Amino acid sequence: MEMSLFDHLEELRRRIFYSLIAVAVGAVGCFIFVKPLVQVLEVPAQGVKFLQLAPGEFFFVSLKVAGYSGILVASPVILLQIILFVLPGLTRRERRLIVPVVLGSSVLFFAGLFFAYIALIPAALNFFVSYGAEVVEQAWSIERYFEFVLLLLFSTGIAFQIPVIQLILSFLGIISSQTMLSGWRFVVLGAVILGAILTPSTDPLTQSLLAGAVLGLYFGGIGVVKLTGR
Repeated sequence: MEMSLFDHLEELRRRIFYSLIAVAVGAVGCFIFVKPLVQVLEVPAQGVKFLQLAPGEFFFVSLKVAGYSGILVASPVILLQIILFVLPGLTRRERRLIVPVVLGSSVLFFAGLFFAYIALIPAALNFFVSYGAEVVEQAWSIERYFEFVLLLLFSTGIAFQIPVIQLILSFLGIISSQTMLSGWRFVVLGAVILGAILTPSTDPLTQSLLAGAVLGLYFGGIGVVKLTGR
């Protein structure tokens, strides 16, 4: 039975509501353990002293960390709600794409977080610390540090979605693996620009690492598309 526009909007409202509830529950749970989470995120900045430069600064940082962590914890529920919303409107052929896309997207997003944590963040911080080591003492604002770290983590996770986008575009017949490969020069330029945009630091090492990862993902995505025969 076909749903009316009102029914679709009501279904969308319900799915968004369930997702927000999941994020809220996840954020509250993460806030209870926010200090260990903060300590984990401070690990890449060994030897740096963090300062609270205003009353309540660390409290608001804690809320921000708990909020972002809550989104990660709630992500399975959010993905489920998205699937339940779009599933009735998909053809049988399109439904076959749901599981690999959702699974691949989730794995790549968390791989992006891991890559940012073990490679990008330490590289950026080491650059900044070594650059001013002989002239300034390293004492950073806790709020500014976490703005930097959280932005880099999530922007890297988003950048790691490139193979999923390639797979969807090829499945829909919009672009083939051969076309993707033929435009490699533009992709190299785009990866450099994307690395500069998504990296909150301005050091060339971090930007190069992210650009290199984007290129690796792009060519890896071409390989996956080729394996599907497209």
